[in-house]
Amino acid sequence: MKSNYEKLGKYIRIVDERNTADKKENLLGVSTQKVFIESIANTIGTDFTTYRLIKRGQFAYVPDTSRRGDKIGVALLDHVDEGMISQAYTVFEVTDENSLLPEYLMMWFRRPEFDRYARYMSYGSVREIFSWEDMCDLELPIPHIDKQREIVAEYNTILYRIDLNNGLIQKLEETAQAIYKQWFVDFEFPNKNGEPYKSAGGEMVESELGEIPAGWKVESLGNLIEYKKGCAFKSTDYQDTGVLIVRVSNFTNKSIDINDCVRIAENKAKLYSQYRLQTNDIIIATVGSWPDNPASIVGKVVITPQLANNALLNQNAVRLRAKKNIAQLFVYYRLKGTGYSDYVVSGAQGSANQASVTLDHLFGFKIIVPDGRDDLFQGLNKLNENVNAIITENHYLSQLSNLLLSKLATVAD
Repeated sequence: MKSNYEKLGKYIRIVDERNTADKKENLLGVSTQKVFIESIANTIGTDFTTYRLIKRGQFAYVPDTSRRGDKIGVALLDHVDEGMISQAYTVFEVTDENSLLPEYLMMWFRRPEFDRYARYMSYGSVREIFSWEDMCDLELPIPHIDKQREIVAEYNTILYRIDLNNGLIQKLEETAQAIYKQWFVDFEFPNKNGEPYKSAGGEMVESELGEIPAGWKVESLGNLIEYKKGCAFKSTDYQDTGVLIVRVSNFTNKSIDINDCVRIAENKAKLYSQYRLQTNDIIIATVGSWPDNPASIVGKVVITPQLANNALLNQNAVRLRAKKNIAQLFVYYRLKGTGYSDYVVSGAQGSANQASVTLDHLFGFKIIVPDGRDDLFQGLNKLNENVNAIITENHYLSQLSNLLLSKLATVAD
């Protein structure tokens, strides 16, 4: 053990406060991102009095590490004063925050080295368990409390900037959606005099989707795009370096998380050039869960960020590129708008756990297409450029935060 390394058991203790008041609000779970999330478990008929209470500043972790991937489910409650959690979790707290900051300990839990340690120490024939004794035997550096505060403050500054950027992205996306609705749904785009078209008496004609501006038309999605299905790469070709492979599991709400992508050697990637992605390519999941699990829902639509340019697309997804007479972002925002998700799910088939959808159904969706007013697309393009720039900044900020986590192993007093 290094000179400033100590066993964690000296600083933590189990907390076992049961929900005897039968509260039913703030039912929480722990995600693989090591944060608390609202539980999606079926609780019909559940006896909540057996559940554990957890309070701000306390931790929870899942001793059972079987079938949970490479990350150990552990998190620090810091966004609400009190929550309720399944009895499958172990709740614990730091005994003296003048000796060990909970936020500093949580930084240690976020290190991939901790996950590898916990998986290595897990044991059991039916279920692999990372026991409380194993947790207490964990060795980590405990510098002076002032040093801990300094490290936590530096780390939180980066996280704050990432959160701020995520807020900016959300605002830009909301603005883009509002513009799209005003111009291409409500038909209040600026006419030649700069007035809102429909309100100013612009000519409207009937179509199969109702009234639309004169000169506009209704087209099936399949007539507006060219597509390429993803490739079924061999998992034996995956490696830590090389060209990114984008899987459905890498989809975020609107984009792609490249930090969790697998890779393939550059020389092998050349054999799959037809599956390359370009910035702003639209990707749709053709296989996934039903809507009650939005993390990987069938029909989920994302757009390729600049960071994933030249990545390869894996199976269970399809790449869309708009034909030259229509704007890429126009198609993207229509598919992210009202109606398309419900349309996809209406044609999906499968078991209770997994659904799939055919390309014929995906591409049968009807879209109202403008009459070549390229000027209407420029605002969407500019907004998306700003979103891409912020996503790129967040990527490098995340790398910086990971660097800080890696340096915890060598921190000195």
